[in-house]
Amino acid sequence: MSDWDGLEELVAIAENGTFAAAARKLRRSTSHVSRAIAQLEHRTGTTLLHRTTRQVSLTASGRELAERGRRIIDERDAALAVASGDTGLRGSLRITCPAALGEYFIAPLALRHAMANPSLDVTLDFSNRVVDIVAEGFDVAIRTGPQGDLRLAAHHLGGRKLVTCAAPAYLAQRGRPAEIEDLDHHDCLVGSADVWHFRRHRAETTYQPQGRWRCNNGPAVTAAAVAGLGICQVPDFYAAAALTQGRLEPVLEAFRATEEAVWAMHPRRRLVPRKVTDFIALLAAELPAAMARGLTPADHPGACP
Repeated sequence: MSDWDGLEELVAIAENGTFAAAARKLRRSTSHVSRAIAQLEHRTGTTLLHRTTRQVSLTASGRELAERGRRIIDERDAALAVASGDTGLRGSLRITCPAALGEYFIAPLALRHAMANPSLDVTLDFSNRVVDIVAEGFDVAIRTGPQGDLRLAAHHLGGRKLVTCAAPAYLAQRGRPAEIEDLDHHDCLVGSADVWHFRRHRAETTYQPQGRWRCNNGPAVTAAAVAGLGICQVPDFYAAAALTQGRLEPVLEAFRATEEAVWAMHPRRRLVPRKVTDFIALLAAELPAAMARGLTPADHPGACP
């Protein structure tokens, strides 16, 4: 028996959530996976998994060993590929990103990456929480705003701007706000953010919008603005097409908030896997232009023609 036995099974459980799913991934029996984990726990002298009748979760020791084991397996696979002359990417690539960016921009690029690399397994997780990508075994995280986790390397991909806007018909009827406080007299379309962001006298400031339309989906909020229901503040990629076509008009541009940076993050390590560097290179090359183009009208549910 090798000291490495059971490591691949542990990593598969960490990535797939259950013994059965790990067994399917590895094309082995569930009993084999269970046996391998029991033997690995015996050799290491520690509990690696919490088991209940309904779920399996990793202990702190299990998470640490799975993360280190995953790096070892990645480097093993890369070394074997080089030795065999296979220059393609293989293994697994786990990506986490905010829901809006993920759905409209990251997912299409991740799909292209997967199609171009048939030996690479891609997992894409949409989450608006700040995921601990080291503890949870992700390879890449897409994040916005300031970053300060020293365990992670950050690659600047571009910027995300917020735009405050409304339909021309609404502004003709209700007037155009000249000051942030003028929003008190308007119908605000409230999205997932509780406050709107502006910049005044070189300082960031916020405003708490009130209105009769609330929705935690950016395209739906933008569609309501296009329909003339009120004023919204959304990331500019939601409104870019409607602004270009004149179906929305920006307001309070003198108070527009500072652009928010978009980053690709990955765990710091001496050798960064090529599957990570290649995907980040694809993001850097194409994400800024895609976000600048924004969404097409067809991407907005309920958008008016």
